[in-house]
Amino acid sequence: MESKLLINIFIFLAAACVVVPLASRFKLGSVLGYLIVGVLIGPFALGLIDQPERIMGFAEFGVIMMLFLIGLELEPDTLWRLRRSIVGLGGLQVVVTSVAIMLVGMAMGHDWQTTLAVGMALSLSSTALVMQMLQEKKLLHTNVGQSSFSVLLFQDIAVIFILILLPFLAASLGVPESRIANESGHGHGLLADAPAWMQAGAVVLVLGTMVLAARFILPKLFHAVAKTNLRELFTATSLALVVGTTVLMEMVGVSPALGAFIGGVILANSEYKRTIETDIEPFKGLLLGLFFITVGMGMNFDVLLENPLGLMGAVLGLMVLKALILVVLAKIFGFSGEENLGLALGLAQGGEFAFVLFQMIYGLRVIDGEMYRSLMLIVTISIALTPLIMELYARYVVPRFVTMLPERQFDAINERNRVIIAGFGRYGQVIGRFLRHQGIGITVLENNPDQIELVRKFGNNAYFGDATRLDLLRSAGAADAKILVVAVDGPDDALAIVRMAKQSFPNLKIYARARNRRHAYELDKAGADHFRRETFESSLNMAREVMIALGFKSADMERKAKKFMAHDVMTLKKSFEFFDNEPELVNMSKLSAEELERILREDVADPEKVNTP
Repeated sequence: MESKLLINIFIFLAAACVVVPLASRFKLGSVLGYLIVGVLIGPFALGLIDQPERIMGFAEFGVIMMLFLIGLELEPDTLWRLRRSIVGLGGLQVVVTSVAIMLVGMAMGHDWQTTLAVGMALSLSSTALVMQMLQEKKLLHTNVGQSSFSVLLFQDIAVIFILILLPFLAASLGVPESRIANESGHGHGLLADAPAWMQAGAVVLVLGTMVLAARFILPKLFHAVAKTNLRELFTATSLALVVGTTVLMEMVGVSPALGAFIGGVILANSEYKRTIETDIEPFKGLLLGLFFITVGMGMNFDVLLENPLGLMGAVLGLMVLKALILVVLAKIFGFSGEENLGLALGLAQGGEFAFVLFQMIYGLRVIDGEMYRSLMLIVTISIALTPLIMELYARYVVPRFVTMLPERQFDAINERNRVIIAGFGRYGQVIGRFLRHQGIGITVLENNPDQIELVRKFGNNAYFGDATRLDLLRSAGAADAKILVVAVDGPDDALAIVRMAKQSFPNLKIYARARNRRHAYELDKAGADHFRRETFESSLNMAREVMIALGFKSADMERKAKKFMAHDVMTLKKSFEFFDNEPELVNMSKLSAEELERILREDVADPEKVNTP
């Protein structure tokens, strides 16, 4: 048994290490990579693991940890800020989708109880998949990301009410009470045989105890753990907290996923919240990967081959129906066209909670075995298709949509100054303020319209335009100006501007912002007359202040900092001839370090210190 388990673990990890990077390489995302791994090693492909259901329970713990982390994010101000999206958009999505699927099912001849149960399960989207995609594409804090999060949050909460409603639907179909009690979870837990009022009271009591513990006990516990300076102990405490909360809620008849979610909400305002998140995140990612692998392993291709057209039609029908409903609802809630479509496509699939609900619905005999297997496959295929659809959307639909929008025209430049500044972010603004406050006229070019509006709010003039375009530089008066300051954020854009300006305006002096030593080397090759590394001088000033704080005399540190800077600038330019020869560059760097140490050590003009450091 132990050997078999170790072999299965090795197969999981080895397959993931090979396939997932390939999927990410082709921009398919890690989730689709995990699903492909599951299909390949599952019983319907290579058959390396033939009993995925044994691992499914362990893999679902990844979903539990994810819900715990979602709960941690739900601070009261976040909930209040997203209340309209959570209750309005999320609530309407679940209700309208459930009713729409119920009506479609009734039109096909099924009873309303069955179709409503199926509709509620299919109305849910995959929280694990969508959150993972939003994080990978850095969209979590955009309007689409926040709205998707709100809808998913309501869906996760709605699972509670669906679990409560399903036994009533089963009872109306004549299912025996003993089966309903067993399948709905009332046959489990410490209070399985207790009256309903006692079970409800136990849940309230446990929740109250958890709130009090989070307020008075857990801070002291985490503080004691933190004082040990043992990171692994903090990690163990964080994991024990998730598991303990889940087990406690399950003991009083609450689902493990809901228990973890409630535990996260209770700890949302904890001072150790970020540390807990950091400790749990790697385990969550690994277990979620395991969850998606087991989902892929569970894809029953025998069922698909029996009726491929019907099943694929059902998958597409589900995704189109959910997407259309979301498009309409998002339109009502004031989303733009691009956000509208992104939200709809991202949430059009079935969700991982559908697997749990379908197992319960099947156990209640609301659906038969054939429908159960088909529905499970439909949800799995819809999850697998979503990363592909979103990648196609991002690659083809968005660019076309954006080009259809009226693009903002570059501003007409109606002034001529001796200095042109390309890029007016945090670096360019300091230069501009210093020059303007001494009466030096400057022409500012910036390609971020939001930055332009911000600058103009404070009474400064700036022009919207892309300095990498020769016609714009020419219209800004580069032919007659004396100095061009290249302060754009992008290193490649900076090089392009320097090369173009040097070639087209040879009399223009170019001062460029360098990202690092390599970028400084490339700017020098491109023809920049002067360059400054953006963090070098501020870092050196900080080092000087640290030495003064240690007790060294200010005048001595000022002098040594100047020598350090002069030596660094000299050696940087000298190193340019070796930048393409790494062994020579390393050797020169070592010699330069020894020389710098000698220069600073021999600087003994005023060796006395105020205090001994």
